[in-house]
Amino acid sequence: MSYASQVKSELLQIENEACCEVSLARGLLLFGRECSPASISILTENGEIAAAYARAARLFCGHTPDIHVSESGNFKVVIDNRGETDAILGEVLMRGLNQKKQLTIGTIDRECCRAAFIRGAFLASGTVTDPDREYHLEFSCPSGNLAQELQALIRTFEIEMKLTRRGGANILYLKKSGDIEDLLMHMGASESSMMLMGSKMYKDVRNTVNRRVNFENANIARSIAAAGKQLDAIERIEKHGGLAQLTPELRELAELRIENPDLSTGEIGKLLSEPLTLSGVNHRFKKLIRIAEDIE
Repeated sequence: MSYASQVKSELLQIENEACCEVSLARGLLLFGRECSPASISILTENGEIAAAYARAARLFCGHTPDIHVSESGNFKVVIDNRGETDAILGEVLMRGLNQKKQLTIGTIDRECCRAAFIRGAFLASGTVTDPDREYHLEFSCPSGNLAQELQALIRTFEIEMKLTRRGGANILYLKKSGDIEDLLMHMGASESSMMLMGSKMYKDVRNTVNRRVNFENANIARSIAAAGKQLDAIERIEKHGGLAQLTPELRELAELRIENPDLSTGEIGKLLSEPLTLSGVNHRFKKLIRIAEDIE
């Protein structure tokens, strides 16, 4: 089961109060495939969502529409009886003083009902990406007006969704994991929200470990390169006069490096008869390298 399907399955298990059931139904019907006087319909891969849509239609028109299953396994619910569509639209839409159709979203006062409406809209037109891949939640809205109304409604939960158009559709979307977690929680998908949090924590830990491993690998590579350069210089000095020509301090350092080719420069410094800081050891190795270069 995909993460989006899991979220919707969790939302479908929520037991709604009577007032929230109406708001849920309005969200489902308004954000389905079509909501007009000619036809009110939804097309979904989820049979439970189709059944919820049919129940929502019955709530307002008194008749349960048939659920049709295509050969591809999609579920379709269509209400095209003019009397039934008028009855439904009369419930999910309202007319303002200017006789222009206005959505009933703005009339949802109770927080629980606002959450139920958003839940219905998500069941009908929403999707969310698996958080192991990326953070993305969106609603594909049937009209620009609906998109703006839903955006305003979600804003009441202090979540700001962005609005764009893609392929002729009005898309409301979120990209921030924290906002997606909050919206899922408000809709009632608390388990899915916690899964997203867990996935984010896992990725954060994994990224931190990877950064540390990369840092350590880079340090090891630098140490190996530095040791190779130091050994090369010491070898050239040995071939041209030997280490006896060096001062006691440089000779001790050279001998320690020959005996401990795998140790870091800092570790070599700790083995000296008079231990030196990393800076001090580097300074002496630079002297050895310059002596080798002068020999060349």
